Amino acid sequence: MKALIIVDVQHDFLPGGALAVPGGDEIIPLINELQSYADLIVATQDWHPAGHKSFASAHEGKSVFEKIDLEGLEQVLWPDHCVQGTHGAEFSPELNMNHVEAIFRKGMEHGIDSYSGFYDNGHRKATGLGAYLKGRGVTEIWVCGLASDYCVYFTALDGLDQGFKTTLIEDASRPIDAASFELKKEHLLSKGGQISHAKKILLKM
Repeated sequence: MKALIIVDVQHDFLPGGALAVPGGDEIIPLINELQSYADLIVATQDWHPAGHKSFASAHEGKSVFEKIDLEGLEQVLWPDHCVQGTHGAEFSPELNMNHVEAIFRKGMEHGIDSYSGFYDNGHRKATGLGAYLKGRGVTEIWVCGLASDYCVYFTALDGLDQGFKTTLIEDASRPIDAASFELKKEHLLSKGGQISHAKKILLKM
């Protein structure tokens, strides 16, 4: 059984958003098309409380994109984004949500970030996504969304650790930093993950 995991296609990661990923809106038609070829569709949603410790604004004298130690983990300081209940945290209205069976919210713990849809960054707490997929009989996952070099990558990496055959759909994702993503792709492949393209998948179907 194959699941499509749609990662964080939310206003704040789209053009005009607080943490806009270049070309983030361009992937939505492909993601909508891919949904017809998966047995199960789930989505993740960044859902931070106001004043989250991953925000630069929560640290006096610190700048956006500066790195700090946060509870023993390296943390990039982001602009305030995807704050619970705000427009920026909502899914794009262009994203077809009709067939999304479950939404897994992440980044809700005030003192730790959560890039992966499966765990927080310290692997201290699970979101329940892994157990949910296994409970539904999923053996293979396709991961897409925003951003390729952070939340999509870490979700795919944890998917491998959970024992799923894992494919990152590159053209249905966009990175913040393209050079960083190239290195992360190499690491994902070295761990047994796969990189593919929606257009290739759709041609095979």
